Amino acid sequence: MAGVVVPANLAPAPGAPGQVADKGLRRGAISFISSVVIGVASTAPGYSLAATLGLIVAAVGFQAPAVLWVAFIPMLCIASAYLYMNRTDPDCGTTFAWVTKAMGPWAGWLGGWAIVVADVVVMANLAQIAGLFSFQLVGWEAAADSTLAVTAVGVVWIVVMTAITTIGIELSARTQRYLLSAEVLTLTLFAVVALVRVYSGDALAGAEHVQLSCFSPFAIDGGTAALSTGVLVAVFIYWGWDSAVSVNEETEDPTESPGRSAIVSTILLVGIYVLVATAAVAFAGTDALAGKDDALSILGTDVLGNTFDSLLIIAVLTSAAASTQTTILPTARTTLSMSRAGALPAGLGVVHARYMTPHVATILFGALSVLWYVGLTIVSENILFDSIAALGLLIAFYYGLTGFACALYYRREGRRSLKGLLFAVVAPALGGVILTWVLVKSIIDLSDPANSDSGDSWLGVGPPLVIGVGFMVLGAVLMVVWSRRERAFFERHAEVFASAE
Repeated sequence: MAGVVVPANLAPAPGAPGQVADKGLRRGAISFISSVVIGVASTAPGYSLAATLGLIVAAVGFQAPAVLWVAFIPMLCIASAYLYMNRTDPDCGTTFAWVTKAMGPWAGWLGGWAIVVADVVVMANLAQIAGLFSFQLVGWEAAADSTLAVTAVGVVWIVVMTAITTIGIELSARTQRYLLSAEVLTLTLFAVVALVRVYSGDALAGAEHVQLSCFSPFAIDGGTAALSTGVLVAVFIYWGWDSAVSVNEETEDPTESPGRSAIVSTILLVGIYVLVATAAVAFAGTDALAGKDDALSILGTDVLGNTFDSLLIIAVLTSAAASTQTTILPTARTTLSMSRAGALPAGLGVVHARYMTPHVATILFGALSVLWYVGLTIVSENILFDSIAALGLLIAFYYGLTGFACALYYRREGRRSLKGLLFAVVAPALGGVILTWVLVKSIIDLSDPANSDSGDSWLGVGPPLVIGVGFMVLGAVLMVVWSRRERAFFERHAEVFASAE
């Protein structure tokens, strides 16, 4: 049996800015390119587009590409916050560590909790998609229609990806390269073929040539209201690029490469999203796409023909599989960081001596994901989908919190340089403000039971709101309980925060 590295209950006091603490992870295992791959793959671009493009088109019509680049703005602002906070503190706990440093231990703990909960919730959806599209790929429709069969294969995907992530970060990075390559190549092929057929006159009846107005948010018929609706849907398909920063301690040049990969990841994502959305809308028109649950797969045969239409199924499948793995990475490392700081039990901070991964946290997260997925599937698939709708609240909370933490931490930077003022203070604060608006708007929308998948009412509001708020209330309760048992983290970090003021 391989040995393990067992951490002390508390990490040492914060060191000098830019210093990487030794948590037992494998140093320099991830290149800059691999870091970018992890950032892009974590968003599941193929699946994200397939699931949301129909909703965006329903809201804004031909201006879907415009909404996608507008939604990119707050993500770029928050990526800037990750870049600057990682420079001063390349800690794999990311939001947890940085918010604790800038705003105190209570806010930091809740930020870390939001990451963990969001990742557990989304794993059920990713596993569901991986299971469903596995059967669709081989044309086994009877199995695809079976909840039991889809759930069983979804569980297998979670187990396999948990094992790969446990065995080592290098294997994880190599796996991501293969999966993402297949996904991006397929999406690019789809977009190119669709556009060629549009301009050759071989597209669907509702096809239109691409106009500059497609990229202008000011051309949207519904005005600000329609733009807001589209942005609320679109902003969350960028979620996940921060996984690249969560493996910062295992990346070459840990103070610079992870933050830069976050910026590059968001830029690549907006390029992929705008290109594919433009091609799909131009090829099919708005009527064929508006409101569809899987806007890409329904175009597979029309764009690529019977011979290659399965390529889009592969794109969505590899997208979900890749994101399943890259969702495990940040959660295990956030948990590791919280454990080493004394914010969670010490056992969660154990690192495998051979694989040099936080195997206890990784395996535990995989097990919790399986329990959550299977449990919700048994109880009600509607609750499963309602829990996914609650994700937006958690994402907006911890992304926005990170933006505000960066602006607060670097608040004096404006006295030193204009660049620091713009990118370390103004941009992160702007991202935080936008995501706070998204959070508030989502709470208002989700309070209406009609906006839930089931249409049910819990406590007089929609189930997604109860689930999202309930998770945060549960986190607050657990935080208070832990603070009474292990006061050192909260007291020590409260003193550090107070001295910084």
